[in-house]
Amino acid sequence: METEYGYGGSRSREPRRHLVPPVLRAPFEGRTFREFGHLLLSLPISIVLFCWAVVMVSMSAGLLVTFLGIPLMAVSLMGCRGFGVMERARARALLGVEIAEPQSVRSRGGVMSWVGGVLKSGVSWRHLLYSVLHFPWAIFAFVTSLTTWTVGWTLFSYPLWQWVFPTYTNHDGIQIYGGEKRDVYLDTPSTVALTCLVGLLITLVVPWLIRALATVDKVMVVGLLGPSRLEERVTELESDRGIVVDTTAADLRRIERDLHDGAQARLVALAMDLGLAKEKLAEDPEAAAVMVGEAHGEVKVALQELRDLARGIHPAVLTDRGLDAALSSVASRCTVPVRVEVDLPGRPVPAIEGIAYYTVSELLQNVSKHSGAGRATVDVWRAGNRLMLQVGDNGRGGADAAAGSGLAGLAERLDAVDGILVVDSPPGGPTTITAELPWRA
Repeated sequence: METEYGYGGSRSREPRRHLVPPVLRAPFEGRTFREFGHLLLSLPISIVLFCWAVVMVSMSAGLLVTFLGIPLMAVSLMGCRGFGVMERARARALLGVEIAEPQSVRSRGGVMSWVGGVLKSGVSWRHLLYSVLHFPWAIFAFVTSLTTWTVGWTLFSYPLWQWVFPTYTNHDGIQIYGGEKRDVYLDTPSTVALTCLVGLLITLVVPWLIRALATVDKVMVVGLLGPSRLEERVTELESDRGIVVDTTAADLRRIERDLHDGAQARLVALAMDLGLAKEKLAEDPEAAAVMVGEAHGEVKVALQELRDLARGIHPAVLTDRGLDAALSSVASRCTVPVRVEVDLPGRPVPAIEGIAYYTVSELLQNVSKHSGAGRATVDVWRAGNRLMLQVGDNGRGGADAAAGSGLAGLAERLDAVDGILVVDSPPGGPTTITAELPWRA
């Protein structure tokens, strides 16, 4: 069941409730069969991959005394990377793990440049390491999962196929002990029931064993076949740089639009009014005085617009007196009463201070426009090497950063400097939005 709420138009989906406990559902869930299939496929794939890695690398090492060893080593590593593409696709399809593609080979063109790029790439050597390490693990996972799965279902279904023994083997059931004086068979109702019970217990445990084995596979695929932490960090920084550039361009367009439509238009009209007043000054001094008075009023309005624009860019009170005074000034312009509490041992760098000011300003504007609140709070403090901001209100709630609203853009701006935005806004309120920024003194 879906329920719409809040001014952002976001939706909340109630979690699906199961009447059957997880331990009883697990043997029949699709996840169990997918992960079991992954473990079964791993063995033949790992055999081929291991043989490729060992044969090709050994041949390359043996030919290193000649010129052919180096390019052959590069071909060996590229073959491992080709298998890595297949393994990542298999992990996505059967294990449900999303793995980003690692950095491709950097080459300036030419065969030797390509060979050098392959050999210098840490991704290539991690693929080779995966080729060697995954083989013994694939054997263990294959044998363990297939054996326990087969034994569990075989014993659990024993009452259904026990008739095979007296019909075809002249025995009454599975023989568990044989000696000179006595043979023990699982043929009585009690032993058959006990066998079925043991099989049921094994069958219920096997899915969790399979998930544990598949988890190791996930770790190996992500750790050895995915991008390294350094590559992820570089990609993240490139994305953040794009966000910063886009945000800066949007801010510049907003400033240009505000100047063009606001203060600039007023100053043009003011210049025209003063020109007309100058012409009337000699022939109609009283009309000229009236026009000068109106122009004086326009000057005041233009100055106020310029002050508001400058305050939106970077207020002087923030530079001179810090976040406490600047946020108190923002709170005084909010349409609802705001309690501001700032507890900081010092001041962060101006860039972080400016982002903190902008964040609180945007959140208080949302409180004024959308929340329907009667009061709001702003708390700012330092926790370790992080600057913490929290804005709360008692409004209607329903705010959602994932709904494409202004909160999403604010989250992107914070993410560009390793910040975090957390929104807690259930339907009916209250709303608490916490922002976390790095403290850089």
